[in-house]
Amino acid sequence: MPVVRPTPGRLAPHLSILDGYMLRQLLLALVATTGALVTLIWLTQSLHFVSLVVGRGLSLRVFLELTSLLVPSFVAVILPITTFVVVQFIYQRLGTDRELTVMQAAGLSPALMARPGLMCAAIATTVCLVLNVWIVPVSYHAFRQYEFQIRNRMAAFLIQDGVFTQVSDNMTVYIRTRDKDGTLHGIMVEDDRTPGAEATILAEEGNLVIINDQPRVVLFNGSRQEIDSHTGRLNVLTFTRNTIDLSSPHTAHTRLPDANELSIAQLLHPDMHQYSPRDESKMFIEAWRRLSTPFCAFSFAMIGLVGAMGGGSHSRQASILRPVLAILAVVAVQALTLLVQNLASRNLQLMPLMWVCTIGPGIVCAVILFWPELRSEREARRLSDGAQP
Repeated sequence: MPVVRPTPGRLAPHLSILDGYMLRQLLLALVATTGALVTLIWLTQSLHFVSLVVGRGLSLRVFLELTSLLVPSFVAVILPITTFVVVQFIYQRLGTDRELTVMQAAGLSPALMARPGLMCAAIATTVCLVLNVWIVPVSYHAFRQYEFQIRNRMAAFLIQDGVFTQVSDNMTVYIRTRDKDGTLHGIMVEDDRTPGAEATILAEEGNLVIINDQPRVVLFNGSRQEIDSHTGRLNVLTFTRNTIDLSSPHTAHTRLPDANELSIAQLLHPDMHQYSPRDESKMFIEAWRRLSTPFCAFSFAMIGLVGAMGGGSHSRQASILRPVLAILAVVAVQALTLLVQNLASRNLQLMPLMWVCTIGPGIVCAVILFWPELRSEREARRLSDGAQP
């Protein structure tokens, strides 16, 4: 590795070869670690949707499209933690390989050695902020809409011959055969959408159609059988033509978005005609959470820098106490952040503490890491000023 003499000043205005060397290692490790963890989480979380896809008879492409919409939310959660892991590991390895010792011998200050880590933290914080403010709400909204369509609309068009297909939680459809032109024969529909008025509908033929963007089946030459809940008698109604809506009840045709799908502007200024007053505080907390939690990447990176560079010992036999303390500090900060968010949801006056929990540890670590250098420079400047005649 080439040794480059530092430029005058605590922070050089341009990146040196050494900065590029360290930053390249940090970013490559960050991308690889984040990608591996996100893939692992995606695989585990996708198991929850296997039953939905298999039960509805959907294809692998639909499954991948549905679950891939959750990837941005996984990245937003994992990225601050992987930033800490990467900064801690890379700087710890540099210290074990005596590269940090060589940098100190070459005259690099702690600020210059920590600059690639700070740049990596700045990139991770920016990515998290973009994800939380823009990409995650959009992708999660698309996910909920897609899931809603699968549960209430798409499954109706995937009815298989000779199979009892559950098109919704309270409706089951069976068809004996299907012609090439789409005509259905031997249809039976078990409709339990109205409590107390469950019905069994039989028809000789039928066709699947879309009316007002809703799946419906037009039945010909059939009967509707329903048991009267009061008398217990079986009522049979024959028909020549009848149309049945295969989606959920009409109250479910329009879905009300939850707080995770709304933008920052909608969270800070919610439409109280659609939501109850008790949901207003949850929306405020969600908005502040999206804006504050990306700065955990900065604080976690600073904790990693202190854990790897603090104390000035970079030997191969260095104690593992500082890395362990750094890990415990990250766990404590994460737990405290979740606790404050929970308390702030009950008392909105505690919302500023969310910023304190996310940015405060990073500022404290910056003071621990850079204050000795600032103090020594101040002392040297004072002595030089006193020595002048």
